[in-house]
Amino acid sequence: MRTKLCKIGNSRGVVIPASFLKNYNVGDEIDIRKEGGSIVIKKINTPREGWFNNYHFENDIDGWEGMVETSYDNEDWQW
Repeated sequence: MRTKLCKIGNSRGVVIPASFLKNYNVGDEIDIRKEGGSIVIKKINTPREGWFNNYHFENDIDGWEGMVETSYDNEDWQW
């Protein structure tokens, strides 16, 4: 795709069409770098994004419930 650079203060910017951003699921931040003689723009990789979107604390199971404290819990261990 061919586009023009826009003046933004002392810098220049590129307008990326909304449909292009939507198709590639690009958020508000990007990674920009030089590779050889090219400028590469990539979306930020967020592998854990959305993990807790549907998390409900009130439905969580307490894994420690019912555990009995022993004398070993209060002693320093030697290895």
